[in-house]
Amino acid sequence: MLKFLNKLSYSTLILAAVFMLLTPISPMPHVIEKIIMIKNMTLYKPLDIFDLFFHLSPIILLIIKAIKDKQRF
Repeated sequence: MLKFLNKLSYSTLILAAVFMLLTPISPMPHVIEKIIMIKNMTLYKPLDIFDLFFHLSPIILLIIKAIKDKQRF
C-alpha cells in the first residue's frame, strides 16, 4: 500500500506542500482561512472541509512518507 510514495522525492513533496499552503496568495491562503474558521467554529460546509483537506494533502503525504521511511530503518 502507498507504494507511489516511494517514487515521490522529498523535494517534490515539500515543494507541493509549500505551494498548496500558500495558494491563493490573495486575499488570504485557504489553510489560514480554514484554521480561522475552525477557531470560530464556522467550518461546517462540506466544501470548506474538503478544501482544507485538499490543501493539507501534500503535508499529510509528506508526514506519511517520513514515518514510513523512519520505520524502514
